[in-house]
Amino acid sequence: MHFSIPETETRAGDGGAAYVAYNIHVNGVLHCRVRYSQLLGLHEQLRKEYGANVVPAFPPKKIFTLTPAEVEQRREQLEKYMQAVRQDPMLGGSETFNSFLRKAQQETQQIPTEEVVLEVLLSNGQKVKVTILTSDQTEDVLEAVASKLDLPDDLVGYFSLFLVRETKDGAFSFVRKLQEFELPYVSVTSLHNPEFRIILRKSYWDSSYDDDVMEHRVGLNLLYAQTVSDIEHGWILVNKEQLRQLKSLQEKVSKKEVRLPSEQIKEGSFKVTRMRCWRVTSSVPMSNGPSGSSPGKSEVKLELAFEYLMSKDRLQWVTITSPQAIMLSICLQSMVDELMVKKSGGSIRKMFRRRVNGALRRSDSQQAVKSPPLLDSPDASREPMAKLSSKLTSVSLRGISHSSSANDVGANDFHGNYAFEGIGDEDL
Repeated sequence: MHFSIPETETRAGDGGAAYVAYNIHVNGVLHCRVRYSQLLGLHEQLRKEYGANVVPAFPPKKIFTLTPAEVEQRREQLEKYMQAVRQDPMLGGSETFNSFLRKAQQETQQIPTEEVVLEVLLSNGQKVKVTILTSDQTEDVLEAVASKLDLPDDLVGYFSLFLVRETKDGAFSFVRKLQEFELPYVSVTSLHNPEFRIILRKSYWDSSYDDDVMEHRVGLNLLYAQTVSDIEHGWILVNKEQLRQLKSLQEKVSKKEVRLPSEQIKEGSFKVTRMRCWRVTSSVPMSNGPSGSSPGKSEVKLELAFEYLMSKDRLQWVTITSPQAIMLSICLQSMVDELMVKKSGGSIRKMFRRRVNGALRRSDSQQAVKSPPLLDSPDASREPMAKLSSKLTSVSLRGISHSSSANDVGANDFHGNYAFEGIGDEDL
């Protein structure tokens, strides 16, 4: 997930006194609005639970009222702090961190806790209505949907809830996978746009897991509907003969046979096993306002850049500019998690966070990805990439006056990911 604090607001408190609010965005969308004192409280609680040597440094308090330049400096520091906490497998997966974000999200959107009916789409367009609380987290809503569908408990982990957008002209796009730190009802209703919906889909990449899911009638129906839908949207490429076979199988209701060979699913020409590392950067145009002012609501430019082994001893940066850059990075990381679990002989079901004594914990498989040492660069003029992270890609918002590329990004503007170096071609 891409955490950022791209802007601040001056707001009035209960007593009328003004304070600075820091707007926390997730994947470019406002998640919550918090005060410095609230984040300080979170920091102190994390230090109490995990120790000062584990929790990253927090921006210090100031005695006097902050100047605009100091507000901007604190914004940048808080942004880096939130990214660092989220990236840490233990801190980012802790119930303390996630419950803080859920509570802040509900308070920001001013949605009281009450019983509501939430519609969740299936891939075939059917709607599943579940009765939940507005304060129910993603796992609770997923379990409610699974119960409504009679999906067995041991298959729930194969599916996830996704936030999607379907425009009036039929265009369909994925926004993100709903996470444990958010409230699905609040996330979708706070957008104030009926085009945004929640959909249930499988959440794994390896098609060999389909056999486990298809053993049950409900799992089979869900996979069948998703396969047909993906073909209709053009997300799975098929030739005319395969399309003819599909129509024939649909008429026969031969759902188990509506599975395409994995080699038929091709989204691009780059092999992930040739990626040395990748990074995401976000940027906004430089403000013409006074120095130290917040970037405001300027359009954010997102880039996914990865260092690719073009040939023996020749690495080259490839940059993709796309509003889906963060989603691409998340997909890459989820592939890593799944491959590492499979390589270690574990089960995909263990990848998902489970409640342990009332708290959600990240499984060992999700903590297994480590950053190996930097490779020697074949190009002596290319500066080595700073090894800042052992897990998810994280980015910081930076001002630019011209278009940027992967080559003009400093080491402090991104966190790198080297996860694919530990995975061979045979694993794919």
